[in-house]
Amino acid sequence: MDVSTFYALFSATCFTLVGLWWNVVQSHHDWMREPALRRVVGGIYLSFLLPALMGLFAQIGGTQQPQVWRAAFIVLAAVGCVCTLRLLARARGDRFLIWQQAAAGLLYALIAVVGAFPELAEPLGLRPIQAEALMLIGLIVLGHSLVWRFMAGEGRAAEDSP
Repeated sequence: MDVSTFYALFSATCFTLVGLWWNVVQSHHDWMREPALRRVVGGIYLSFLLPALMGLFAQIGGTQQPQVWRAAFIVLAAVGCVCTLRLLARARGDRFLIWQQAAAGLLYALIAVVGAFPELAEPLGLRPIQAEALMLIGLIVLGHSLVWRFMAGEGRAAEDSP
């Protein structure tokens, strides 16, 4: 698949996931009342929004003007890393959330590093924009796992069994 086509599909998919997430959030007003839940809701939102934005910048810069996507990836990955580490600092006792947030923070850091030093992708036999695509896929997988955990666990009240 052409990298440009990948990023077009990827970005559109991520923006769709942002919209779907907000539809879910609209039906759970109680999530926005509690600061801890609101932070997790916002974290899920960013886990789809930031990769979507990176995908847009990858399409704009592409291989013709790599400085565009590289600068955007560095800035957006820094935002993602800071937000993820803030959530990680509040994830006391929930091993899954700690693991998920640590992995996302690491991926954001790696995305920023490859954006700043694209030659690091060459030993892997990848163009830098391809290496970034693989890491963005990882972020979306982690975002989906966070949604699952939130919807099946913390976000949804346990129902009493008869």
